[in-house]
Amino acid sequence: MNKRSKIWLAAVAVALGGLMLAAVLLPQSFRLTALNDIVEALLLFSGLFSLLPLVMRSRGRLRLFWCLMMLGVALWLSYQLLWTCYEVVLRQRLPDIFAGDVVLFLNIVPMMAAIALRPHVARDEYAARLGRLDFALLLVWWLYLYVLIVIPWQYVIPNVAAYERNLNEAYSAEKTVFLLGLVACWIGSRGAWKKVYFNLFGMGFTYAASSALANWAIARNAYYSGSLYDIPLACSMAWLTWIGLSSNPEAAPEALAREGSTGYGVWVARSSMIAVFSLPLFAAWDVSDSIVPGRIRVFRLSTTLIAALVMGVMVFRRQYRLERELVHMLHDSRESFDNLKRLQARILQSEKLASIGQLVGGAAHELNNPITAMLGYSDLLLNTELNPRQQPLAAKIGREIRHTKSLVASLISFARQGAAPKSPLDLNTLVRTAVKLAQPQLESLGITVQAQFDKELPKVMGDANQLLQVCLQLLGNCSHVMGEERKTLLVRTKKEDDLCVLSLASDPKAVESSADVSSGDTPEGAHGLSACQGIVQEHGGQVVSQRTKNGSCSMRVELPVFYSASLRAGETTVRASWPAQPFA
Repeated sequence: MNKRSKIWLAAVAVALGGLMLAAVLLPQSFRLTALNDIVEALLLFSGLFSLLPLVMRSRGRLRLFWCLMMLGVALWLSYQLLWTCYEVVLRQRLPDIFAGDVVLFLNIVPMMAAIALRPHVARDEYAARLGRLDFALLLVWWLYLYVLIVIPWQYVIPNVAAYERNLNEAYSAEKTVFLLGLVACWIGSRGAWKKVYFNLFGMGFTYAASSALANWAIARNAYYSGSLYDIPLACSMAWLTWIGLSSNPEAAPEALAREGSTGYGVWVARSSMIAVFSLPLFAAWDVSDSIVPGRIRVFRLSTTLIAALVMGVMVFRRQYRLERELVHMLHDSRESFDNLKRLQARILQSEKLASIGQLVGGAAHELNNPITAMLGYSDLLLNTELNPRQQPLAAKIGREIRHTKSLVASLISFARQGAAPKSPLDLNTLVRTAVKLAQPQLESLGITVQAQFDKELPKVMGDANQLLQVCLQLLGNCSHVMGEERKTLLVRTKKEDDLCVLSLASDPKAVESSADVSSGDTPEGAHGLSACQGIVQEHGGQVVSQRTKNGSCSMRVELPVFYSASLRAGETTVRASWPAQPFA
């Protein structure tokens, strides 16, 4: 709460304290009456304007809630101004039968409509489209009840005692329903809204208690304006300012259960129907009541018929909107059912494709290793002494095997529908396995592998099969772009910052220019390197390919280091390592 609000509340407290001192120290007089009426009017002005920022800064149903609360306070203020005009300006006692009493009775009706909105609960579709008509039916019923019970003794046959008795009974019933509604909302709310409803209940209960206390004092001729009997009323007026300044205008509706909100909407609809069906009961009561004069019975019966006509039109309108709502819901249900069927078909197709992908991926991984061996033996066959008829056949076998290897790589790339399960891996062991599998192919080309493994190389997090495929593809690519004079392939692992690096180079000192990783010498090689790039990127790394004009090449794979909990704690682990040695 800011400084201005604190000063505002302090001024309200001073005004309330002044009324208490005046009620105790000053005798019954015009000065005391004027002071009491003016201060009470100022307290209601304060409460009204304290609610204005809540209206300005809120939106939607929350703004409507505070607008209805302001309307109730404005009606209360209007009645207080009428009271002040009579007692202070005209210096007259308020008439026993006062036409302005209807304003006092109606001031609670907008507040009842406000709490019926239940802004603390997210509005469901039913309440959004039909709730307003249900509330309107209930409000019309309360107005009908006032006209039925109070107005006959005010205008048809004026009777002060009957008028005051019926007005107090109707007003007490209205305040009781209002307080019960606040209790229900307080029980079903949470957080800031619980505080709002508690304060509203405190204000309403204090106001109801002050009315009962004033009526008790009037019956004993002990009441006068400004007496101690008016202090609870002034406290309820001052409470409005506290509600306005302490409430949060931006509090969003709580996401309570949809079933609870829908059930509430059903009970509102039932209550409105009960209000409609109560009209014949009131008509029967009017006809059977032989004690009251005939003119009052006729007036009540006419009022009931008019109310039945008005509420019947509203019910017809409600049923028409309900029918449209049901048609709309039926259309939405059919559309949702069709969408559900289409989604089910897509899910079934996706499951089939996923099963096929898993089958293809498993088969492709199993085929990849023997194909690599077959490729090595075919190259070895080409280097043996063959007759002119056998030479093209052996070359064709090598081409077809390379084509098959490219297709297998494509299948493996296609089968990777999601992230493969990863585990900590020793990159040195993985590279050594790849060199062993590619050994026949490398020997057929006369290539010797020289390995330099970092003894302290940390582990990486990855999928062993996918990274093994990457190593085999890079070994094959390097072996086929090496020239005749370069027959040594250097395979090296090392750690650079937070990266584990695998490099393959035919002549590292001769690298002068770089090319894109997908620019292989053959379509098969280019496709395989694209698949390798995708796999490494999924592991959080990258592949860099460099090649010079004279044919030397260098490839580099960078993978992030895996830091386990033990490594973070400073523990050491044993890693596999091999000395630099040629693979013959």
